[in-house]
Amino acid sequence: MEVDKSLISALIESAMSADYTGVRRVGGQIAKRLAEQNDLEGAKALQSLLRKRGVPLQASGYAEALPRDAGSRLPLIEEGQWPTTPIMLGGEAGHTISQFIEDAKHIGLLAEKGVSARLGLLLYGPPGTGKSLLAGHIAASLKRPFYIVRLDSLISSRLGETAKNIRGIFEFVPTRNAVLFLDEMDAIAKLRDDRHELGELKRVVNTVLQGLDSLTDDVVTIGATNHPHLLDPAIWRRFPYKVEMTLPEEEVRRSLWQHFLFQNSDKREESDLLARASDGLNGADIENIALAARRRSILGNREPSLAQILLAVQSSRAGNPRLLTNRELDTVDKKTLTLFLHDKAGVKVADIAGIVGVSRQMVHRYLKEAEHG
Repeated sequence: MEVDKSLISALIESAMSADYTGVRRVGGQIAKRLAEQNDLEGAKALQSLLRKRGVPLQASGYAEALPRDAGSRLPLIEEGQWPTTPIMLGGEAGHTISQFIEDAKHIGLLAEKGVSARLGLLLYGPPGTGKSLLAGHIAASLKRPFYIVRLDSLISSRLGETAKNIRGIFEFVPTRNAVLFLDEMDAIAKLRDDRHELGELKRVVNTVLQGLDSLTDDVVTIGATNHPHLLDPAIWRRFPYKVEMTLPEEEVRRSLWQHFLFQNSDKREESDLLARASDGLNGADIENIALAARRRSILGNREPSLAQILLAVQSSRAGNPRLLTNRELDTVDKKTLTLFLHDKAGVKVADIAGIVGVSRQMVHRYLKEAEHG
C-alpha cells in the first residue's frame, strides 16, 4: 500500500486534536487512495471503521455539534463518507457534472472576476439511478465534507418545528466548507398551490427558499428527488445546474457488469450479453444481482453461473431485482431463459444451447412450442 505521507500526518494531527470531522475527511481520502490502487478490501475495511461515528473521540469528551430536532433530539444532518463505489455516467449528464465540478473548483477565481456562480445542482430521476452516490463523488472530487439531509426526516408534528429544523440546517452549513446534500426534496418542497397540502407545509417551502437564498456563492448545494413533478417551480429556479438521472444506457450497463461482477477482468462477451439483457434495470439492480452472484460463487466454491445470472435479470424489474439461488435450472427455467435470450438479447441458437445447457435441437423445440402457444 502506498499512501501519501502528508495524509498520515494529517490523520494523526486530527486524531491528537480530537478533530472528529478531520479524522473522517482524511480517512476518506486514504480509503479513496486504497481503492484507486485496487485494494478494495482495505478501502472497505477503512470505510467501515470510519462509519463507527467516532466512539473513541466521544469517550475523550469530544462530540460534534450537529443541529438536532428539539423534540426527538435526533441529528438533523449527518456527515457521509466519500464513496469508493464508482459512478458511471454518459452523455449530457456526464458533461453537466464535469462542468459543475470545474466551476466549483474555481469559485474563488469566478468571484474575483465578478462572475456570480450559485453552486446549486438538482438531481432528479427514479430510485436506484445513483443520485446519492453521485453527490458523494462530487464532494470527494472537491475534497469537501459531505453533509446529508434527508428532508422527509425534518418534518415534525409540532407546529413550526419543521421550519425551525430547516433554518437550523442552513445556519449550520455555511461555515463548514462542505457539500450540502438535500435528499428527498419532494417531501417538503411541494407545489405551494396544491390545495391538498396543509398550510404548514406551504410555509415550509418558503423556509427552504429563504434558506437557499441565504447561502453564499461558495456553498455547494445538491438537491435530489424521485418525483420532480412535485417540486415547486421556485425550487427549480434555485438550482442552475440540473441533471436527469435516467436508467443506464447499454455502454454504462456493460461497465457496471464489468466492475461489479467480473471485477474488470477480460469478460467482454459476457459483459456485452448482460448489458443487452439488462435493458430497463437501474444501476443499483445490476450491482445487487452481480454481488449476489459473487456471493453464491464464493460460498459454492465455483464460477458464477451465467445462466442463473441471466435468469435473475429476466425476472427483475427496475427497483425490484431478483437475487440468485444455488438450485439447478429446471425445465421451466430453461424454456424461460431460452425465449428471453432469443427474443430480447438476440442470442444465436448455438450460443443459447451452451448457456442454458441443452442441445440445439432442444432450443429449437422450446422456440417452436412458444411460437405455437
